[in-house]
Amino acid sequence: MNQFKHLLQPLQLGALTLNNRVVMAPMTRSRASDDDLVSDLHVDYYRQRASAGMIITEGVHPSIDGKGYCRTPGIYNKDQILAWRRVTDAVHQRGGTIVCQIMHCGRVGSPLNKDPKAETVAPSAIRCRDQIFTEQGMQDMPTPRALTSAEISEVIEQYRQATENAFAAGFDGVELHGTSGYLPAQFLSTGTNQRTDEYGGSLDNRLRFVLEVLQAMSSVLGAERVGLRICPGNPFNDLQDDDPRQTFSALLEKISEMQLAYLHVIRMPAAGLDNIALAQEHFRGPLIVNDSYDAAEADQVLAEAGIAAVSFGRKYIANPDLVERFASGGPLNKLDASTLYTPGPKGFTDYPTL
Repeated sequence: MNQFKHLLQPLQLGALTLNNRVVMAPMTRSRASDDDLVSDLHVDYYRQRASAGMIITEGVHPSIDGKGYCRTPGIYNKDQILAWRRVTDAVHQRGGTIVCQIMHCGRVGSPLNKDPKAETVAPSAIRCRDQIFTEQGMQDMPTPRALTSAEISEVIEQYRQATENAFAAGFDGVELHGTSGYLPAQFLSTGTNQRTDEYGGSLDNRLRFVLEVLQAMSSVLGAERVGLRICPGNPFNDLQDDDPRQTFSALLEKISEMQLAYLHVIRMPAAGLDNIALAQEHFRGPLIVNDSYDAAEADQVLAEAGIAAVSFGRKYIANPDLVERFASGGPLNKLDASTLYTPGPKGFTDYPTL
């Protein structure tokens, strides 16, 4: 009998059906083409991992302005929809479930990584003081242009349209990327949002953008196909908030009323918060938890802590058949970190199965 009986049980998250509770976490892999298209490589990569209870894709930008990193895919035009359809078909042919993570990077990016017509926009004109990788090496990030109120409505519509495009591409659901210093986190945080209109200032105003984006995404096929990923207190990409506990407590109370498919929470003890306890206290809905779990710990939290599923990142890069390895007690491949973001199949589609 397998020792990980909870991890391998099926699960229903809203309208999403999972064959097990092993979720593939979203991970940037930087293999898209110059026109932000996924390719045969992505078809193979995601097909190989389709035994996951659910795959959450790498971050996919909803517009040319939303792109931040080099070689990341989009879902804002017809060619991209058709390219992603080949990925979702491949996953579904193996009985899998796949969700598209929608990621607008906001002020995080470089003109060297973007379409020449693209802008770098954010809630406020406050530069990210970190550097970002480009094909020309590490670069400082530019000062973004602050969005006008009317443009914020346009960006929210881009999220809604990207959600519609994702379903046209065959995805089972969508996930809003709400952490890592990207646009939703920039609106939430006091250090990046210094607006004085209805999208800034008070806590309620800082929450408004994320709530309106989730409502827009939910308007397409229902909230039961929409998830949100958060990591309160995460300082990545020069993000700072005066009181992340207060910010996220208020956000989670409000989104609990939406009946989303799930909340995806990254535990980050170094940030000084117990993110999972915070989510359990303020969010009434299914939780997926993430960050450095092994199979035994994952099975234990599913048994004891009221968690719905556990997502795995680095283990899924190196082990396309991670579920089968957990089920059989087989050894895990070692990750080659030098190929995380390099073009081509090496370190992407060439990890062996059992």
